[in-house]
Amino acid sequence: MHFETITPADDTWQEQALCAQTGPDFFFPEPGSSVRDAKRICALCELRPACLEYALANDERFGVWGGLSEKERLALRRPAR
Repeated sequence: MHFETITPADDTWQEQALCAQTGPDFFFPEPGSSVRDAKRICALCELRPACLEYALANDERFGVWGGLSEKERLALRRPAR
């Protein structure tokens, strides 16, 4: 039996996301820089859930994805103690 995933198999959602219209500088800031602007843009994006799911599924370790920083995504992956 074959099941379809919730996240689109292709990455066409990335072309429609607000970050694609903004540019990568906000979403991949220099170490120690603020991610506040990226999070504001993500908060307005309808595709944020798909983006976060993609980042978690693909172990994205850098940048802001789905409105979360690297540290925030790492905390989601860690089991609760």
